[in-house]
Amino acid sequence: MTHTYQLTGMTCSSCENKVKSNLLVLPEITAVEVSKDNHSATISMDKHIGLDTLQQALGGNDSKYQISPVSHNEMVEEARSWAETYKPILLIFGYVTAISLAVSWQDNAINFMVFMRIFMAGFFLTFSFFKMLNLKAFAESYAMYDIIAKKFSVWGYIYAFIELGLGLSFALNLSPVVVNWVTLIVMTVSILGVLESVLNKKKIQCACLGAVFNLPMSTVTIVEDAIMIAMSAAMLILM
Repeated sequence: MTHTYQLTGMTCSSCENKVKSNLLVLPEITAVEVSKDNHSATISMDKHIGLDTLQQALGGNDSKYQISPVSHNEMVEEARSWAETYKPILLIFGYVTAISLAVSWQDNAINFMVFMRIFMAGFFLTFSFFKMLNLKAFAESYAMYDIIAKKFSVWGYIYAFIELGLGLSFALNLSPVVVNWVTLIVMTVSILGVLESVLNKKKIQCACLGAVFNLPMSTVTIVEDAIMIAMSAAMLILM
């Protein structure tokens, strides 16, 4: 695929060569044509690359070289690329939400305590399932960013079973106070490593779905953990 972008900051042929060289470093890019006169860059790539990645290759947001879309089509492509990347998580959340709504619909209204309990049961059971498919690979990926797993690699293995236990406990409504406290503590610890990685813009794989899907660490992971923290806290308050 080939896209044309507006690229400002080039003032001479040396700038053109520098921009071209920087963009060609990205493995997905196969060809680059730039023009300082037209303030444009035509980039051929094996798969769509986001504007943020292209800008980082040019030196980041503070660089004098700034790349931006020239049409609405690029923005549409960005949205489509995001949806395709996170399709597994979006589908899981969709299924879990639908089931939770169906189960919690009681007396012509939604019982929010039941909704949150079923949602969390579905969340933990599903995510632990994908981790169990390749437990070793999950533990290795998790150790790249989790603050505990970095120091104790065995924590990745334990974490997968904690998720399984939490999922079963929520499904069976076992010891709700204890289970929600465990969820609140475990997910709060988990989100710290995620926040550090996202804020430092580390390009690493998110281990939330184990090693089955190659999902990048992003704000989606933060939202995912934050939902569990918020729900467990809400259930403790409402009990």
